[in-house]
Amino acid sequence: MSTQKYDSVLVGYAEEPKYNDQGELMAWKVRFRDNELSEIVEKYATKRSADGKGGNVYLTMFMAKSGKACCRVYDPNSEAAKEWAEKRASTSKKEEDLPF
Repeated sequence: MSTQKYDSVLVGYAEEPKYNDQGELMAWKVRFRDNELSEIVEKYATKRSADGKGGNVYLTMFMAKSGKACCRVYDPNSEAAKEWAEKRASTSKKEEDLPF
């Protein structure tokens, strides 16, 4: 079993990409139902700070290894995201201790 931890979850229905005449990727769409959108906001929005920052939802469109178009949402509550935040906080704390 894999020990890989992920900080995102697949969401929505991603349509096949559209290419121009030169074969360059132009765009593709992702579809969400209204109940899916409210669930995404409820579960995956970042926390708001006292100064009003935060409340963001991060979506990433990508092509899977199989060639299928996909969409994922960053999950700030996942174990991988929490570990990364702790690591980043400890790194910035070390940088604050520097005398220069």
